[in-house]
Amino acid sequence: METLLNKAKRLRTNQTTAEQQLWRAIRAKRFENRKFYRQFIISPYVVDFVNRDLKLVVELDGGQHMDSQRQDIVRTKYLESKGYKVIRFWNNQILSEFEAVLLSLSLTLSQRERELKYLNLQTPR
Repeated sequence: METLLNKAKRLRTNQTTAEQQLWRAIRAKRFENRKFYRQFIISPYVVDFVNRDLKLVVELDGGQHMDSQRQDIVRTKYLESKGYKVIRFWNNQILSEFEAVLLSLSLTLSQRERELKYLNLQTPR
């Protein structure tokens, strides 16, 4: 049975064209000076991309996800239970509407930052 670490390494090596395109734009703090990781383990899952500071997971879905929507819902609920926000884009959105995807990601990052600041203000000290 493949370990999560081996799976993450394999997925990094065999990225889809959409994953490669998004990774080029967000890696090394190139996007809004935010640090993203790719094929990151949040056990028992390997997520496509994550910004750990804002606990934001970015998932890219191809045609195979049409058949696994129930699994995606379970996965998303699990990640949300761990405090993560999950956003999803279709591969074809990355390839044909890239600027719109980046705008959506930018807005989500801003919203998530505000949410976390609000939650921190609500937490008793």
